Amino acid sequence: MNLEEYFKRIGFHGSFDKLDLATLKLIHKQHVMSVPFENLSIHCGERIIMDLQVIYNKIVRSRRGGWCLENNFLFGWVLREMGYDTTMLGSRVFNSIIDDFYPTETHLINKVIIDGKAYITDVSFGVSSQVWEPLELVSGKDQPQAAGVFRLIDKEDFWVLEKTGRKPEVLNPDFAKSSLVSRKETKQIYGFTLVPREVDNFLETNHTLQTDPTSLFTNKSISSLQTPTGFRALVGWTYSEVTYKPEEGVDVLDMRDITDDEIEQILREKFNLKLQNKLQSVNKKASYTI
Repeated sequence: MNLEEYFKRIGFHGSFDKLDLATLKLIHKQHVMSVPFENLSIHCGERIIMDLQVIYNKIVRSRRGGWCLENNFLFGWVLREMGYDTTMLGSRVFNSIIDDFYPTETHLINKVIIDGKAYITDVSFGVSSQVWEPLELVSGKDQPQAAGVFRLIDKEDFWVLEKTGRKPEVLNPDFAKSSLVSRKETKQIYGFTLVPREVDNFLETNHTLQTDPTSLFTNKSISSLQTPTGFRALVGWTYSEVTYKPEEGVDVLDMRDITDDEIEQILREKFNLKLQNKLQSVNKKASYTI
């Protein structure tokens, strides 16, 4: 494993001698633009393993994507290898059905300290909740990014990430009432403490998320990649191209269903993904919005 190979994978050609915020922002954005958030291994008969070398080979050498436990684990290694003061954290994702955070930490993120200031990096939440750049760990501060205005709120040592977005404009009338379309202007995304975590804290979670029949990830095959103007997503057989239009106060969603015969081409052309094993697309009933 080496940084040069990783940087080539994400298309980063700058200098990484400076351990400053500008460099961190750049590699963070390059990662989300180059490496999809995806759980397709589960639906290809493959196991997702919390082993750094395995993840490195998958994402960097096989040019695959991964979910948060893979992408953010790898990104944390990159940051430490560069020399950044980096701490792994665990977060509890907000569940709109129960109107509360999941009881267990299923999402891995990283905290980075630069010049005495703390930042949260997260290169793998996907879709419209994906930050493109690190967020400063300051309570209540509006931090505008492409997807909307993010803010971190300190609720007595439990930090909550929320986002205020824009109204969805769905082009295809067949999807006007789609459950994939988020219509809540401000939403909570996840919450976390600043207690450091180790990879061992996520081993059971990693197993459960890919085996439990009630898990979102066993019920839906998902791939999401950020683009300079928004993002692309494939959920089951529904392919979406989302364009952010902040000047008009809307996100434009171009959604359509594709056939099994189109999936391989869509993955290759829109997500730069080539799977070794055949994908069995899944889109069972489970709460998920793009």
